[in-house]
Amino acid sequence: MSSRTLIADAEATLLDRKEQLSLEELAALAALPSSSVPSLAALAHEVRLAWCGPEVEVEGILSAKTGGCPEDCHFCSQSARFETQVLATPFLDTDQVLRAAEETARLGASEFCIVLAVRGPDERTMQRLLELVPMVRDRVGINVAVSAGILTDEQARRLAEGGVHRYNHNLETARSFFPQVVTTHSWDERFETCRLVRRHGMELCCGVLLGMGESVEQRIELIGQLREVAPDEVPINFLNPRPGTPFGDRPLVEPLEAIRWIALFRLGLPGAILRYAGGREVTLRELQALGMTAGINALIVGNYLTTLGRSPEEDLQMLDDLRMPIGVLSKVL
Repeated sequence: MSSRTLIADAEATLLDRKEQLSLEELAALAALPSSSVPSLAALAHEVRLAWCGPEVEVEGILSAKTGGCPEDCHFCSQSARFETQVLATPFLDTDQVLRAAEETARLGASEFCIVLAVRGPDERTMQRLLELVPMVRDRVGINVAVSAGILTDEQARRLAEGGVHRYNHNLETARSFFPQVVTTHSWDERFETCRLVRRHGMELCCGVLLGMGESVEQRIELIGQLREVAPDEVPINFLNPRPGTPFGDRPLVEPLEAIRWIALFRLGLPGAILRYAGGREVTLRELQALGMTAGINALIVGNYLTTLGRSPEEDLQMLDDLRMPIGVLSKVL
């Protein structure tokens, strides 16, 4: 079947019938030649507009407890198991968290995420989060998200009741590839945390990290596994190799290949918030604006956790140049 026919069939499924593509159809689109990537991206943009609307959601994140993590995620410079330049720091004080939330709100963001480098929250951490979340929400007037690792059922319930709007827990990669990335916890533990988040009524933010050595087939597998947990939001990260980590010498994803996979994740998850996240600056370089017209409909602005992003002003100017409104998205799930 020709590239044109495959793309036309996908368009009919997603836009005319408003149905999802099968994983087999996504695999066929993933095999298209590089010359077809612009057409794939154009279709992804139309799908984004039809399923999610024109708005772009802006989020700021704060690493409230950095470094010293006991896990061995091979891409992460916050692991205590690797010799990196990231120093372990304690939980930031309340004023620091509030100032960061206020700055995020000033940029027009609708979400502020408190991120902790932990395997999962102990009771002291839970108490701090349950104190901070309503304080930030009420004083700053912004939705509060949390990323604090693997949860128990009881912890998920308490966070939901405590006002957490969205919980971030990334699957990162396909189940079949995960043992090559992390050995200190299992993919199933991550998957179960995602299910607990949904069960207790929080929105689920469940991201991916591309470029760690996974195959095309494993990326398609990952899209299928994301469908099982039905995330509201999927941050798209590209590996930015960190010195001192086991993946520190891995090559960057090529820019055109990154655009291909942004488009494929949009076509595979048409109703989700698809967020530009870590690694986009070094991977896409001057093509970042193209990603915004290949299916992306949300941004993390400013810095990430241990790497620098562009200035918020640059990202917001990019949205203005593309005439993309900032707003809270209505999702089709």
